[in-house]
Amino acid sequence: MPPAFTAFMIAFRPLFSKSVFQHAQVLVAGAILAPGRRTVASALRVMGLSALTTFQNYHRVLNRATWSARRAAQILLTMLIETFHDRADEGPLVFGIDETIERRRGVKINAKGIYRDPVRSSRGHFVKASGLRWLSLMYLPRIPWAERVWALPFLTVLCPSERYHTEAGKQHKKLTDWARQMLLQLKRWLPARPIVVTADSSFSAIEFLAAVGEHVTVVTRLRLDAALYEPAPPRKPGQVGRPRKKGRRLPSLHEILSDEKTAWRRFQVSQWYGREAYEVDVATGCALWYHSGLPVVPLRWVLVRDPAGRLEPKGFLCTDQQACAVDILTWFVRRWSVEVTFEEVRRHLGFETQRQWSDPAILRTTPCLLGLFSLVALMADRLHAEGELTVARSAWYDKPHPTFSDALAGVRMVLWRAMDFPMSHERTEMLKIPRPLFERLTSTLAYAA
Repeated sequence: MPPAFTAFMIAFRPLFSKSVFQHAQVLVAGAILAPGRRTVASALRVMGLSALTTFQNYHRVLNRATWSARRAAQILLTMLIETFHDRADEGPLVFGIDETIERRRGVKINAKGIYRDPVRSSRGHFVKASGLRWLSLMYLPRIPWAERVWALPFLTVLCPSERYHTEAGKQHKKLTDWARQMLLQLKRWLPARPIVVTADSSFSAIEFLAAVGEHVTVVTRLRLDAALYEPAPPRKPGQVGRPRKKGRRLPSLHEILSDEKTAWRRFQVSQWYGREAYEVDVATGCALWYHSGLPVVPLRWVLVRDPAGRLEPKGFLCTDQQACAVDILTWFVRRWSVEVTFEEVRRHLGFETQRQWSDPAILRTTPCLLGLFSLVALMADRLHAEGELTVARSAWYDKPHPTFSDALAGVRMVLWRAMDFPMSHERTEMLKIPRPLFERLTSTLAYAA
């Protein structure tokens, strides 16, 4: 294996026994090189091990071997922060959390359910999808050589359906319950770092925000008709009864939007809904979000309207009342790269093509594929530092900066050269290669998706 590959894989060495670690390296390299389906069989074929009679040992890495996926997530997170965090930036670490549906069928997949497809559905069109629901936590740094924010997954958990928990005799955990546990785990890993987590409207829930608001800063959408209140007035000396939770009712964001006395400030926000820079009018303030029977959530609300009238008004909230409106919008814009990562993993890393049926293998395979996206980004960063990361250009498409497809191609080229071409450094028009390698390459290209 080339040094660019082993330098990152060696960090995961303490998780495995010696033999399992060797098998794990083969599977990771095979998953990077294999086109089409990312099954154990396809990884072994592309690594030239299709005649191996002990192939079951590689399946056991996923369905039987003892190793901690949570510990692997912590190691991967540490590597991502050390590589991509700008040490001159004194701001918080920004993360994104979101769900995705892995479309899987089969009677042996117990945790599957029927959910709303977040990609194919729209406000007026509801599309259902049958499969596994995954919740992924991603680091959102700006990649210098890509000139954009990448969403780098490191911790992914399976959120089984309510039917599965009912049949198993377990208490059902909602999506926000899983998210709460993940964010509290993130804070335990990074106790001294300020953390901002961006999420969509699915996580705009009072109970969830109240549970994590003291540990991390959450930025998400806020309904325009949300009930906002002033802080509770101080108690008078000798006053009896329960302390008040809230004060006077404040106007909703919908009322603030239509009020002519609202003080608007115009800002220019970069990458606003696909535009490089866009001017928006912003109004902001602090309030308490409260609903009867639920905790009180202190927040800063941000109301955004389009002066050109092309976009609908939108409301946002931040659990840090000291944050400024521009920072809140800048943090929220970063989360849009999360959906890009889900699409890239589907297109280039074979997401939804794995064929594991046992519960332990299912719990490990999909998080590993998502983590592979981040591992490729780490390797590509080293290639860029060494001047070996190229951009695929053509006469009809001038791409100025590398994308994930370029990063994956660069890592693949390094793996191919180190594994099979360490013969001659002379640059000639003819290159002799071994027949087994030629047959493996032609077979790979013939069956490429």
